[in-house]
Amino acid sequence: MDVLLSTGEQASIALLAMAIEGLGHKAISLTGIQGGIKTDTFYSKAKIDMIDTKRIKDELELGKVVIVAGFQGMTLLGDITTLGRGGSDTTAVALAVALDSEKCEIYTDVLGIYTTDPRIVKDATLMPTISYDELLEMAKLGAGVMHPRSVEMARKNKMPLVVRSAFDFSNEGTEIIEVKEMEKAQVRGVTLDEDIVRISVPNVPDRPGIAYKLFSSLINLNVHIDMILQNLNHEGFNDISFTVPVEDLDRILPTVEAFVEEVGASPILVKKDVAKLSIVGTGITSDVKIASGLFGKIYELGINIEMISTSEIKISCIINQDQGHQALDEVHKYFNLNGVTSA
Repeated sequence: MDVLLSTGEQASIALLAMAIEGLGHKAISLTGIQGGIKTDTFYSKAKIDMIDTKRIKDELELGKVVIVAGFQGMTLLGDITTLGRGGSDTTAVALAVALDSEKCEIYTDVLGIYTTDPRIVKDATLMPTISYDELLEMAKLGAGVMHPRSVEMARKNKMPLVVRSAFDFSNEGTEIIEVKEMEKAQVRGVTLDEDIVRISVPNVPDRPGIAYKLFSSLINLNVHIDMILQNLNHEGFNDISFTVPVEDLDRILPTVEAFVEEVGASPILVKKDVAKLSIVGTGITSDVKIASGLFGKIYELGINIEMISTSEIKISCIINQDQGHQALDEVHKYFNLNGVTSA
């Protein structure tokens, strides 16, 4: 399957090279393999291990515009792999790091990073700057402009990053920077992730190691487990709930069902009509007024919160999917994010 999936990028880079040549410039297109991109063996979700930049540098020294296909690479055995969702962004950052570039610019179909999804909230505001940590959280929580893997790689390698429009060069886009000290916590963005499902395992025996048994069985599936909630029933049994990307549901269910049978829990409950609403901002969990304001606004809207999770820079709530857009709009207004902000 990876061999087939990789062909789209190969056609695109060839066409782009032809277009650049037509403008009178020397250009060459390279597949991920030709560009020296080496990956692990997690087919369809491979991770980049290293990049041999010799071929790319040789072509650059010849004065050519080098176009490398994203989203693909090669294992040590020579098999073609694809990098999964966000693979092109990740490839761009990885190449910038390997080539010791001055910065990495990501060109997309929007002007940059917004305070929320401009397709849903009309008052969404373009941010001139945002911190790596804040963008990473927003990407993890459903903001679609950049993939978490690419942001994490840029942060880890201290690669300057800019996100801007491929169609409007008059706008400088959003610059991703190191976080600055702030006098007070501030909500910087609101996200909504509708591509998740909630899996609940009722009546799990309450004994040491039971959660470890469940989640350790999922390690080899290379699945992202997000929010986790364990309810105590006070009768020797617990309910364990967690969320996963909807695209991973079919792969994960057989393993969870095997766990249910092994420990004698009740049948799995899958809820697909859920969404994850999140607010993001450095230090927001240190200010109880922010959490109180979020929960108060959701209460005013008559929306029930099914799960809550927090980190230093985010608060997330699982709510009904059909109420997600309303919640996103109203929470964005509540935190006054309709004006330009900076990190």
